[in-house]
Amino acid sequence: MTNIAFQLFSARNTDLSEALGVIAKAGYKSVEAYGDNFSDVERFRTALNNEGLTLSSAHVSLDELENNLAANVDRLASFGCKHIVCPYLLPENRPTDQQGWTALASQLQQINDKLHALGYTFAWHNHDFEFVAHEDGSVPMQILLEQAPGISWELDIGWVVRVGADPASWIKQYGARVSAFHFKDLVAAGENSAEDDWADVGYGIVGWNNLLDDIKSVNTNRYIVEHDNPADLKRFAENSINTVNAWKLS
Repeated sequence: MTNIAFQLFSARNTDLSEALGVIAKAGYKSVEAYGDNFSDVERFRTALNNEGLTLSSAHVSLDELENNLAANVDRLASFGCKHIVCPYLLPENRPTDQQGWTALASQLQQINDKLHALGYTFAWHNHDFEFVAHEDGSVPMQILLEQAPGISWELDIGWVVRVGADPASWIKQYGARVSAFHFKDLVAAGENSAEDDWADVGYGIVGWNNLLDDIKSVNTNRYIVEHDNPADLKRFAENSINTVNAWKLS
């Protein structure tokens, strides 16, 4: 059975309990959390339980992973969550050359080793900047995957397409490393500026039909829909799950 989860960053502008109600009613059984969701852990837990939702994955910042790993592991264990994702680096914290990305890869590998020993899967979530090549031709995403051979990858297809890279070629080369997909869609620049040019899954320009065989070839059942700035949460949630269900991924 296909496990379609909802990334709660997409619902950050809606009251959490209300958002979870919309998500559950649309047909989702699980969600992926991000940092703000844990500002009141018991409220979050109660809201999930009230809607019959589980926590399948969680985004945890690099700072939290480095400085509060045990606390985060304990907290996620209480939700039954075993998939942890490092989600993002602010521009001022991003490496600027091959050496810097190699050092980050080493840091991520060390975190991975600790989490793996505890039975967790640890993944990196991409945006666009990891696909911008340096002057020497090196590509940050490739450095991370090759220099941190233990980490998994939460592949955000929308960001790959938005930066002009080819998701199919990345899946073909690194599909064995993918532990989760982010299904995110977009429109041409300037076509929907009110929603930062993102779209409901299946309603944009991503060539999903051409990617389905590659997606199905990956050994994961963790599919997560996301929209960075939906104007209508209900519309996005319903349209996106209907699209993914129609793909019959498993």
